Amino acid sequence: MMARMKRCILLLVSLALVFAPARLPSHAEELRYAVAPDTNVWFYASESETDKLFLIPETYYVRVLSKGEVYSAVEYLVNDPPYKKLVGYCRTEALTFVDFIPARPYLKRCITVAYTLPGGGELGGGLSSIEKTFVYYGMRYQTGQLYFYVLSEEGTFGYIPAAEPLTFELNDDWLHAPSPPVSGEPEEPEEPSDVLEIVLIVIVLAGAVGLAVLVLHARKAPPRGEE
Repeated sequence: MMARMKRCILLLVSLALVFAPARLPSHAEELRYAVAPDTNVWFYASESETDKLFLIPETYYVRVLSKGEVYSAVEYLVNDPPYKKLVGYCRTEALTFVDFIPARPYLKRCITVAYTLPGGGELGGGLSSIEKTFVYYGMRYQTGQLYFYVLSEEGTFGYIPAAEPLTFELNDDWLHAPSPPVSGEPEEPEEPSDVLEIVLIVIVLAGAVGLAVLVLHARKAPPRGEE
């Protein structure tokens, strides 16, 4: 009887392992974005104040690769010609983190600049100007002069002087979305692990088997002799 009960328990354990619900991997952390809520969010080449490249366009997003206490590793734009992804850093305190995937995370904008060639028309038929197209990333001021940080058609990053800031449509989706929980707020309790679930199932099933064996044993016991 004991051997039969052990075999039943082993069979139930095997069934529990086979039919235990598989836990799907969570993808919540794969895509996380943060918005530049104002015009003062810098994109850095490294974790240093001396490596400022440009100001992120207001209300547009960076994809967060890792969140740090002072700086967060981020990427801006995507590898989709003529656009090219940039990987760098932003100050964590300057960003507003969101828990949704924005419909328009990056400002995809190309600008055309005309350069005037001095003395280009003196010989007749000569070029007086030339036009080049650049991908716009952001802007910065240096000693009072406005510059755009751009990507050239040849694939080179750099600055070009500008007369006035670029105008573009602003995002407002982050203003209406619920904010993610800040550090210190109680989080929802985690679901029990698969191992714990299996152990509980096995305990319940083993108890049921034991009870069934006792009932069967009681039924098969011979009646007591009359005194």
